[in-house]
Amino acid sequence: LYERKEMVTGVPTGFKDVDKLTAGLQASDLIVVAARPGMGKTAFCLNIATHAAFEGVGVAIFSLEMAKEQLVLRMLCSEARVDNSKLRSGYLGERDFPKLVMAAGRLAEAPIYIDDTPAISILELRAKARRLVRDREKKLGLVIVDYLQLMRGMAAAPNREQEISEISRSLKALAKELSIPVIAISQLNRRVEDRGDKRPMMADLRESGAIEQDADVILFIYREAAYNPKSDDKTAEVNVAKQRNGPTGTALLTFLNEYTRFEDYSGRDEYDFDEAQGG
Repeated sequence: LYERKEMVTGVPTGFKDVDKLTAGLQASDLIVVAARPGMGKTAFCLNIATHAAFEGVGVAIFSLEMAKEQLVLRMLCSEARVDNSKLRSGYLGERDFPKLVMAAGRLAEAPIYIDDTPAISILELRAKARRLVRDREKKLGLVIVDYLQLMRGMAAAPNREQEISEISRSLKALAKELSIPVIAISQLNRRVEDRGDKRPMMADLRESGAIEQDADVILFIYREAAYNPKSDDKTAEVNVAKQRNGPTGTALLTFLNEYTRFEDYSGRDEYDFDEAQGG
């Protein structure tokens, strides 16, 4: 752990191999996390948020797609390693309650701030982020936007591509102004589905406009199992496709679908959490 901390100069993602490639999320960087629906973009970023917050970094999540309550439930299940559907249906096992209580306690103490204003404008988002930074107690060190294409620009742009360009430029400006990393989740073009190899490429950034230029880091998430529901392969690929000040490369993670949780790669074998924890 000590060795790992030495290497990570930015906000740790909590994923060993991702941190190895990026040295953490760097101040003033705009980090774009992109994937097709169902790959786990939001889950991945929520995992980063909770990990950073447990390390004492204040995290602001602007959720344009999901309500605050949904996000909190997701974080709770992921942290407690309790099946999402079980919690929703109320069908919880005896061992789930203590895990949920512990996770709820940890999350209640964590410096995570969620704003679920739908279709928030870039101006409003910047004003709210500045306010959080001014409040010293909040220790804001990371902003997450879920997701970029649901935001509104400032002026009536002639077309959607220019509006997206203005939003990505403004998010980069915000990261620089506040001197903290900003993660923007992005949708990908449907064209991905037409290829044999469905691993995302730069050209797939939907209405990409200036996203590719503005981003300091671009991460693509890909899971083979998302295209094959019968597969029990829990491997997820996080491709660092662009990094202005560092190497590109792919980190492997394990995705535990029932907990919507990513973890350090544990190999392709069936992953049994209780066994791995010795309990």
